[in-house]
Amino acid sequence: MNEVMRTIVERRSVRAFTDQPIKKADVDSILECARYAPSANNTQNWHFTAIHSQAMIERVNGWIVEELKASGNPNYERMLERSNGRIFRNASCVIIVSTEKSDRFGVINASAATQNILLAAASLGIGSCWIGTVGALAMSKQAGKYASELRLPPGYSPYFGVTLGYAASQDLEAPPRRQGVVVSFESE
Repeated sequence: MNEVMRTIVERRSVRAFTDQPIKKADVDSILECARYAPSANNTQNWHFTAIHSQAMIERVNGWIVEELKASGNPNYERMLERSNGRIFRNASCVIIVSTEKSDRFGVINASAATQNILLAAASLGIGSCWIGTVGALAMSKQAGKYASELRLPPGYSPYFGVTLGYAASQDLEAPPRRQGVVVSFESE
């Protein structure tokens, strides 16, 4: 198995981090990899907000908690309980991945960029976790306010977050993989 495949197979979502900060140069390298993700029609219509400020991370965390509570969705309530309202799990850096709200392929493009972020981080020994609940900000009545506060281009909304930090534990095992998810047609 080559190095890229090993990174893909060994990467795990990290939800507990040490206090050690991530070097800006490492975050810059990770974001450069995000910019090389594929996008429909090569639109490259993503935008990345790297947040190193704990005050700003807390602020965005608060917005998400408010939106999830206001949704009335019991699944969100349980999720907030499990995480004690710590959406970003005390990560030293959070990357917000945004895209054009009007582009029907925008979320797909942002997803590809997010996967590149996760893999690039793993290749550098940095733990990460994809935070889908950031999308609550895009669906909010206050979406424009959030976009403005995150300094997004006009027409863009935040859809995903990625927490970055050094894993507090190295004992992260892969859960069993589902079987029967591949169908293969061979030539006759």
